[in-house]
Amino acid sequence: MAKAKLTHLDARGRPAMVDVSAKPVTARQAVAECRLKFPPAVAAALRKSGMSTAKGAVVDTAIIAGTMAVKRTHELIPFCHPLPIDGCRFDVAWSGEATLRIECAVRTTHRTGVEMEALTGATVAALTVYDMCKALSHAMVIGPARLLAKRGGKRDVGKAAP
Repeated sequence: MAKAKLTHLDARGRPAMVDVSAKPVTARQAVAECRLKFPPAVAAALRKSGMSTAKGAVVDTAIIAGTMAVKRTHELIPFCHPLPIDGCRFDVAWSGEATLRIECAVRTTHRTGVEMEALTGATVAALTVYDMCKALSHAMVIGPARLLAKRGGKRDVGKAAP
C-alpha cells in the first residue's frame, strides 16, 4: 500500500484546493449516515406524535435542510469544489427504540466525488432534528457520522451506492 498523502497541501505544505482539471468526468456517488440517539421517553413521545413537534414535521424539515446543505457544501468546507448535484436522497428510519438513522445518498457527474456532500447532508439533517426536538430534551446525542460508500474516481469504498 502506498503511503497516504494529504491532498490539500501544496509543495510547500500550505493549504491549497486540489486541481481536478486533469481528472476525467465520471459518475460519482456517495452514501453517508448520521445517527441521533434520544432519551427513551423523548423517542417514545416522537413516535407517538408521528415525528411532529410544535416546530413542525421533524423528518420532512430535516430532509429539506439536509438537501440545502448538500448543495452548499462548498460554502461550508473551504476546499470543496462547487458541484452540480444530479441527485440527493434521504432515508430516515428508527434503528432500535431510541436511535434515528439518517442516510444521505448523493450523485454527480463531475471530476471529483461527493463524499463531503453526503456527510454534510446527513449531519445537517441530524442537527435539524436536534433543533426541532431540543424543547423535549437536550440529552440527545448526535453521531457517529460516517461514510458508508463511494463510487467513481480512483477507488470505490463500501457497499454499492443506490
